[in-house]
Amino acid sequence: MATLSPGFRGRSRAAEPNLPPGQYVAHDFPVLTAGPTPRVPAERWEFTITTETGEKRTWSWDELRALPAETPTVDIHCVTKWSKFGTSWKGVSLDTLFEEVESAADYAMAHSYGGYTTNLPLEDLLDGQAWLVYDYDGEPLHPEHGGPVRLLVPHLYLWKSAKWVRGIDLLLEDEPGFWEAAGYHSYGDPWREQRYQGD
Repeated sequence: MATLSPGFRGRSRAAEPNLPPGQYVAHDFPVLTAGPTPRVPAERWEFTITTETGEKRTWSWDELRALPAETPTVDIHCVTKWSKFGTSWKGVSLDTLFEEVESAADYAMAHSYGGYTTNLPLEDLLDGQAWLVYDYDGEPLHPEHGGPVRLLVPHLYLWKSAKWVRGIDLLLEDEPGFWEAAGYHSYGDPWREQRYQGD
């Protein structure tokens, strides 16, 4: 049996009302990857949205940077149970990119340099919920955190915010991405602790 110091009551969840269940607050920014870190020079980076009919719209680094930028400050939550509050980013809302795309799709598959994929409902990428970000905390996004550009979908677990993102395919039917095919939850809502299939 554990011995507790007199007066010890543990940490109250009321002290961290924005912390999803099962998470703890990280003060650093842990780096977790499924493989080697791709090193993509900004001048060679590009991003392509491909519709369900095969139509493509592509943006270069310079074209992305020329679009109106936003500076979201958001909390992020990793499936490995750490959360980081008040992270500051700069990038382009996916709403801006999708203004130029016509589609009847309901689902999306994000693709990364290096081969990583993750699936999301298209509605979770729209209405001010997701960005392509290229700065973090006032600095260009470092490769270990997904630079030159990563997807940021802060209302879902962080594995849905694909690092080194290079494109999105629009789909009529949902398909599992890399971690989803390995047993992770298809949606990944941290507030419902949707870590694995069946959660």
